[in-house]
Amino acid sequence: MGEDKGKITSQRVLDVEGGTPKMETSFSATGKYRGVEATDMGTYWSTPRPGGAIHGEGQGVLMSKDGQEMATWTGQGVGRFTSPGKIRFVGSLFFSTTSTGKLAFLNNLVGVFEYESDEIGNTSSKVWEWK
Repeated sequence: MGEDKGKITSQRVLDVEGGTPKMETSFSATGKYRGVEATDMGTYWSTPRPGGAIHGEGQGVLMSKDGQEMATWTGQGVGRFTSPGKIRFVGSLFFSTTSTGKLAFLNNLVGVFEYESDEIGNTSSKVWEWK
């Protein structure tokens, strides 16, 4: 249904209570969703879990390249480090929009995603519609 590539734009520590860090990461990416060129901006937080898994939750905005349409998303996922500095998350996304144009298909759409970031802040993601 869609994919994009981008960069991490910021990271910060939200909490270290109990010795478990909660990190916030923001990114900006560009790509295509059902052929519509769009910018995807989002922020998620993540925290390690026992056994090496990382839990994450986030939210963001998908905007058409012409800036005329927008959709929002929220999501949750589970990640793992695949090599030093490289992490891969898989999970679900929930889209919403009031758009009646080319992004209208995203309203109430549920997607599954795969998101990766590397040690220098490059990101890539793919989203499939869950029917």
